Amino acid sequence: MIRRLFYMGLGAFGAVWAMRKLQALHPNHVARRAVRGASGLLEQARDIAGDARDVAARRETELRSRFGLDSVENTYHYDVKDGR
Repeated sequence: MIRRLFYMGLGAFGAVWAMRKLQALHPNHVARRAVRGASGLLEQARDIAGDARDVAARRETELRSRFGLDSVENTYHYDVKDGR
């Protein structure tokens, strides 16, 4: 009797676990997770690109001032949107 109750409980647990796993694979859930992951990745890429532009502008200003190519104040500002 106890053995039957144990296996019946184990089967119920397995059924609940399997149903939750199958519900997690529903197309709506998978799409939401994919969108969240892609938006997070895109945000990280934007942050990295912005940091790289800032570092490049700083280095360009440093090199221009060292070699006297232009005035240091007339460097290109990467924050300006120019329609591209």
